[in-house]
Amino acid sequence: MKIGIIGAGNIGGNLTRRLTALGHDVYVANSRGPETLTALVEETGAKAVRAEEAARGAQVVVVTVPLKAVPDLPAGLLDGAAEGAAVIDTGNYYPQQRDGRIAEIEDDGLTESRWTERHLGHPVIKAFNGTFAQDILDRHRPAGDPDRQALPVSGDDEQAKRTVRALIDELGFDTVDNGGIDDSWRQQPGTPVYGLREGVEAVRKALAEASRERPADFRA
Repeated sequence: MKIGIIGAGNIGGNLTRRLTALGHDVYVANSRGPETLTALVEETGAKAVRAEEAARGAQVVVVTVPLKAVPDLPAGLLDGAAEGAAVIDTGNYYPQQRDGRIAEIEDDGLTESRWTERHLGHPVIKAFNGTFAQDILDRHRPAGDPDRQALPVSGDDEQAKRTVRALIDELGFDTVDNGGIDDSWRQQPGTPVYGLREGVEAVRKALAEASRERPADFRA
């Protein structure tokens, strides 16, 4: 499968490592240019490209950049993606620590991923946002393993969600369907499932216990 990864930080870098190891054709981009990705390319065999090229022909595109950087992504970023491409949003809103105040999230009640979706002009699937980056490398397990970790997944496009859940299963993790993007607040920072390293039932329970009100640490 051709996969574009936009953002080569901790999550993007480790997804590049695992997905190339699984045999996928990975194209990775960052904000500083492909020439800065030499070490990751040599390690993994991925292709380093510019952001506007990463999605071209891709069946899955992972957008894993700071939330404040989403509006600065190239216009028409996803125009060249494969028909029906699944777009994974791993982002989180950290107003105090990084992103500053985003009025549509703070005042209008948009979920982080709905805000991102509107900027990208394409439906997204929210996944990996509460996953420790190192766990992508260290905590994958075969299907049926009692210690297999589960990840929540939200999105409105059911076909794209199935694609993403199948990819996560291939990566070595179970998934729990958390409904649509308007339900994705249940997996935002400060909720019980955020950073949870547990299986399916514990993740379901944590999602059910989430409060819509953002904790003070995650409000501007």
